[in-house]
Amino acid sequence: MKNLEVVLSTKRLQKYFYEPIKFKVLDDVTFQSYRGEFLTLVGKSGSGKSTLLYCLSTMDTRYEGELNILGENVTGKKTDYLAEIRNHHIGFVFQFHYLLPEFTCLKNVMIPALKLGNRSYEEVEEKAYQKLEMLGLKEQALKPASKLSGGQQQRVSIARALINDPQLIMCDEPTGNLDSKNTQIVFDIFKQLSQEYNQTIIAVTHDNDFAKASDRTIELADGKIISHHKLFETSESE
Repeated sequence: MKNLEVVLSTKRLQKYFYEPIKFKVLDDVTFQSYRGEFLTLVGKSGSGKSTLLYCLSTMDTRYEGELNILGENVTGKKTDYLAEIRNHHIGFVFQFHYLLPEFTCLKNVMIPALKLGNRSYEEVEEKAYQKLEMLGLKEQALKPASKLSGGQQQRVSIARALINDPQLIMCDEPTGNLDSKNTQIVFDIFKQLSQEYNQTIIAVTHDNDFAKASDRTIELADGKIISHHKLFETSESE
């Protein structure tokens, strides 16, 4: 059984949109996420799942309630402080990989670590090679990102998200543009990150099979949590 150490929690999170009229998009969202957990957020279009992810990631701060990351209440903190938290502790994987096409895969992976600035160029380069090797892409390291397949590009974006060894990896439809084979590859990578490296994955997905195979699923409807499905029950029952 996994050690249920809380790495992220919300308390009565609420958020409104004001255009075209005032509308509550998140309604009293309270939950905890644990170290080494692979958590998926599901719900119909407009349920609030992507909005919730952006609040959890600290990229959207216009909400009411409380957000705690790694034991610290980050609600109301200044922009620069939140950027530091993201740079050190959160990796991002999106539906669209947002790689710089003219850069090599290696350079794309290196960018967040060079931005952080706490390692030498050589150290960052070595670490980027390690992450690409972990994702089966070391041989592609010096190719321009534009020369890779869609599935390979998404794996490069995962390597980029991992370069600073974040405790939290937040994903918005990470397999939305992938075929079933590459979806399975990405899923297996996330399982490995959570199980072997004890990193926490929080992923918004519309893929029911992807969600069902994760450790836990939180379902939203009209901005509210309407159900939780399983918590590490597979690993406990084996």
